[in-house]
Parts: sequence; C-alpha cells; structure tokens
Amino acid sequence: MSRVAYVNGRYVPHRRATVHVEDRGYQFADGVYEVCEVRGGRLVDERRHMERLQRSLAELRIAAPMPLKALGMVLRETVRRNRVRDGIVYLQITRGVAPRDHAFPPAGTRPSVVVTARSLDRERLEKAAAEGIAVITVPENRWPRVDIKSIALLPNVLAKQAAREQGAKEAWFVAPDGTVTEGSSSNAWIVTASGKVVTRPADHAILRGITRTVLLDVLAANGLELEERPFTVAEAYAAREAFITSASQIVMPVVSIDGRPVANGAPGMIATVLRRDFHRFAEIG
Repeated sequence: MSRVAYVNGRYVPHRRATVHVEDRGYQFADGVYEVCEVRGGRLVDERRHMERLQRSLAELRIAAPMPLKALGMVLRETVRRNRVRDGIVYLQITRGVAPRDHAFPPAGTRPSVVVTARSLDRERLEKAAAEGIAVITVPENRWPRVDIKSIALLPNVLAKQAAREQGAKEAWFVAPDGTVTEGSSSNAWIVTASGKVVTRPADHAILRGITRTVLLDVLAANGLELEERPFTVAEAYAAREAFITSASQIVMPVVSIDGRPVANGAPGMIATVLRRDFHRFAEIG
C-alpha cells in the first residue's frame, strides 16, 4: 500500500510529500517534533505528547499551527490512511517558510506541519527485547537544552552511527563528569546491585521522555525503589541490569555496554517486568 503524508493542510502520497527549500526546518533545524506510539491502531499517550509539544513550541517561541484537538485529528487520520496497527506517527512543526535570515521571520509567518506514520514489526521488537541490545558510550557534545524536543539532532545522528559501526543498537552520551545523560534516541536506566532503579532527573540535560514518565508509575505499582540521580559509566558497567526507554522501543533491556556484558549478559527480570506491564499504565486512546 502506498504511504500517505500530511503536509501543511493536505494529505499527499508519501513519495510526493515536499516542503519549500526555505523552510526554516531545512535551513536552520528551527523546529520541534514528537513521535507517538501506535498500538492496535490507537495513539499511546497522546495527551502527554501534546503537552510536551506545547512546551517545546513555547520554549522556541514557535506559534502553534492549529488547536491541539485539530492536530490530534490530523495524527489519527494519518494513522488511518496509512493503515498502521502497530507502529509510530511522527509530527514535525517548524517556524515556517521565509527568506533565509538567522533572526525570526516577520510576525504572521505560518508554521509548517508535517505528519507521517509507519508500521513497526512488533514481533521483531519483541525478539530484540528477549535477546537484549548492546550500547556504547560517547562524549556528550550536544547543546545544553536537550529538554526541548528540537529537530536539531546532528550529534544524535553521529552517535547512532557510531553505535551501528560498532555493532550496537544505541549510544549513551557521557557528560564531562563521567555520568550518563541519555541515549541518542532514548532515556538510559540501570538497576543497582541492591535492586534500586536509577535514571537521571528530567532536567535540561535530558529529554523528559513520555515513556520515561509513564514508567515511573509502573515502577511504583511494582513496589520498585526509584532513584532519580545521575549515574556513572562505572556504575553502569557494574549494574545488575540496564535498559533504555522510548516510544518505539518501550522498555528495551541492555545486555552489553562498550563490549562488556551487563551482569550475566541476558535481559534482566526488572526490565522484562516493566516492559510487560507498561501498556497497563499508558493512556491508549
């Protein structure tokens, strides 16, 4: 089936979906995005994603292109037209089209909106979770406001490519003090030898992942102790378990860090339970 994209008010064949060459997303990465899981044809945690979108737009002083209710309808219609049962829907909003100038364009410039949706192989993802993934560490080299879900992702691209070239699935950024911030497209977690689940606080150094937010409720329901604090690479090497979270990966066990096995090199029980229980606490729409 031919895919369909939404571009600035029109649903068009994916292969013909285009934006203007002077769109500020193309020229300056001047925009924000959201990626929402689709499960059983329904959006997962749409409300939370929209709240984060509003925050990102406000931080960059980009006007909302339409009311959130209308934007939600566009997301769902794009999912429907692409017949996505299990997958993701991607939303991107930029400051719009204007002659290239670093400063903001004139007031009234309309933001650009692009929405796409695609299916993911759920069986393949479950197989990956059963086996676990490898991660590597790379130096943190991003701007200090990664809490804004900006489309300016070049350091993330390079980190992900470095992981692929080393046979890993993900790369964890490491700050100058030796602590892990997050992954190139995920939040990072470990489980200590005493069974405490540790992840960095959602400050300006990481993105406040929606999956991360929901997982806090899953942890509480399972009676697991959470420590929101930075953890070092050395702690990660010595951890009982490690895992990542994101909209597309949900909870994905990490079994190797920089070529070193995590514990016995197999997915841990806590990560497995958290993945199993996640959708009981997510808002499925």
